Amino acid sequence: MLNAPKIELNSSLTIQRKVTKEDTALNYGSGQLEKLFATPRLTALMIEASVKLIDHELPKGFITVGKMAKVVHEKTTILGETISVKVEIKSYDGNKILLDMVAFDEIGVIGRGTHERIIVNKKSLLERANARAEKLKNKDF
Repeated sequence: MLNAPKIELNSSLTIQRKVTKEDTALNYGSGQLEKLFATPRLTALMIEASVKLIDHELPKGFITVGKMAKVVHEKTTILGETISVKVEIKSYDGNKILLDMVAFDEIGVIGRGTHERIIVNKKSLLERANARAEKLKNKDF
């Protein structure tokens, strides 16, 4: 990438989602927790907000990919409640973007985390992935 896209520090985005049956821990293999919001779903919602905040700022043909996500799910949220996730850009070096993430329901904070995304050329990434997949053909694991 010749010129780094303009990504504004401290820019933020908040998204919301009402907790449905598909968002519950039971749906993610967590035994008998059919009414509680799942940690993997919380993480996915945080990542979704991060992509929505950043990717529309990139030049055509470029996307971001997740490199690291650290999420602490602090409080439970029950089916039917609304989750809000706010992501905020904390650092950017022209390629790597670090975000702070916080999630809350109607009562208060339910989770926090950090997320690192890397700007990549989508076509090049897919070519590398396909080349790697070729190496696995005819392997007997």
